Amino acid sequence: MSSLKKLLAVGGILVLLLGVMAGCGEEAPTDEEGEAEGGTIGLAISTLNNPFFVTLEEGAKEAAEDLGYDLVVLDSQDDSSQELSNVEDLVQQEVSVILINPVDSDAVESAVSMANDADIPVITLDRSAEGGEVLSHVASDNVAGGEMAGEFIVDELGGEGKVVELEGVPGASAARDRGEGFHNAVEGTDIDVIASQTANFDRQEGLSVMENILEAEEEIDAVFAHNDEMALGALQAIESSGRDIMVVGFDATDDAREAVSEGSMAATVAQQPALIGSLGVESAADYLEDEEIEEYIPVDLELVTE
Repeated sequence: MSSLKKLLAVGGILVLLLGVMAGCGEEAPTDEEGEAEGGTIGLAISTLNNPFFVTLEEGAKEAAEDLGYDLVVLDSQDDSSQELSNVEDLVQQEVSVILINPVDSDAVESAVSMANDADIPVITLDRSAEGGEVLSHVASDNVAGGEMAGEFIVDELGGEGKVVELEGVPGASAARDRGEGFHNAVEGTDIDVIASQTANFDRQEGLSVMENILEAEEEIDAVFAHNDEMALGALQAIESSGRDIMVVGFDATDDAREAVSEGSMAATVAQQPALIGSLGVESAADYLEDEEIEEYIPVDLELVTE
């Protein structure tokens, strides 16, 4: 073989090898127009001003990339009217499936119905919808989590004491369910729930509400907050007051885990927000590939105490 032919043969092999290597990247497969082959999934998320939902979004994005789907994420900013506008936007974009993490389980009915009218299936994440047709719901068992927190408080207080409950957004299924589980656990004991007030899942509101309760109540043994943001706000108020009050949260965010590890917070109920997000996308993909999916997809919980 001539030197020229040898060079051409070697060059061809190198081009082939480079082509194979280029095909081994981790990017989602795309069509000729650069769009993901699987299509587009929409995610209307209640707020991205909360670490829990940021992690949920990250899990959804990772799953979408792995499965070859585009994911359009819209932040509802804890506003049901913005949520409705976001879903309208996703409907206009003709996404294949809409994932909704509702701001309010009752108010989201209008958004779900809008998607239903457009024949776009809906999957709810973390919080359920009280109306409209939903294909599947992916969430932790919030009642069981509330019971877990309540039982911990009962055990730590020896079955008696005065407890404050900081509630989440009124109307949100997570708030209702966590509160239900907590009250299930303390019912029949000598635990006295001396205050139940909403702080809307917000740290600053948790601080403000707890400051007011501390001024009004001379004796408080424990606080159960429906999420870690409120728990951390309450903890700040308690530390400023110089009083010794046990605080239990819910979600096991990084800040809460650190507070538990340091001993300033007693416990938090661990959800798996990234898994909730990824399971939502995987369920949407299964539906689009004509696979059967469950109406309720549970995600395990655990109590973090150290």
